[in-house]
Amino acid sequence: MDMKQIKALLQEFDASTLSKLKITQDAFSIELEKNIGVVSAPVMAAPIAVAAASVAQPAAVETAVPAVAVQTGDMIVSPMVGTFYSAPSPDSAPFVKVGDRVKKGQVIAVLEAMKIMNELEAEFDCEILNVLVSDAQAVEYDMPLFSVKKL
Repeated sequence: MDMKQIKALLQEFDASTLSKLKITQDAFSIELEKNIGVVSAPVMAAPIAVAAASVAQPAAVETAVPAVAVQTGDMIVSPMVGTFYSAPSPDSAPFVKVGDRVKKGQVIAVLEAMKIMNELEAEFDCEILNVLVSDAQAVEYDMPLFSVKKL
């Protein structure tokens, strides 16, 4: 699965009534679980072999996830590989939560890379629709972190 397929799967899973979904295809594995508005992100078992993707597997995905209209919301994605933190410290409140309205330049998360804490700022005014990753979760470059609606 490539990132576009994963993004589409996350959106369809979020809009569905399913609470858990696990897909394994060759060396790729993804497990999603809804927990109070939070969706677990993909877990990569090994590098994705796009050429080895079977045709039968996407059909299984379509039967596991009901056909739902794709959300029109935008995504805030990770600008780097690192560890996602939703709050400045473990005992602090998160920077943002579902339903919050965010202004351009406002800090919405911290991404740790090589022991350096990098503040992730909103690039535009928006409303947080979903937080797509868990606190202290490893994230990849261009991985969706927040589903948002531009204001």
